[in-house]
Amino acid sequence: MMTDNAAPALELISFCIGEQEFCIDVKTVREIRGWTPATPIPHAPNYMRGVINLRGAIMPVIDLRNRLGLGVTIPETRHVIVVVECRDRLAGILVDAVSETFTVPRDSLQPAPDVGVEELRYIQAIISMENRLITYLRMDDVFPAQVSEAA
Repeated sequence: MMTDNAAPALELISFCIGEQEFCIDVKTVREIRGWTPATPIPHAPNYMRGVINLRGAIMPVIDLRNRLGLGVTIPETRHVIVVVECRDRLAGILVDAVSETFTVPRDSLQPAPDVGVEELRYIQAIISMENRLITYLRMDDVFPAQVSEAA
């Protein structure tokens, strides 16, 4: 039997890609910055925008729309890069806009439906909130096993 202390609420940050809302654990976010053109890396996967200089550190940037199979982002000044820490490394995810931070109880997380598609491994859960569905992403699966190798 779980107590409230055993299953604390999750604090999440949501962002948009097209008309869809996604979220990640706010503890993984290090900063949110405006779009900065990335330097392409030869032979990188097609979802890898390239690398940027983040205060002296070279950081890979992933086009999350492309990574999730939703098309390719044509970056404009309105786009943002969410800098996240994943497997003790920093990487950026390119999204259309950041929406909000919010808190949800863990028991409000619904499993993703099994539709037989491997790409669903990116989805940790679906959250139904205020007449909208928000996809909670599993960042460890969004990034390659070695983020630095992909860049």
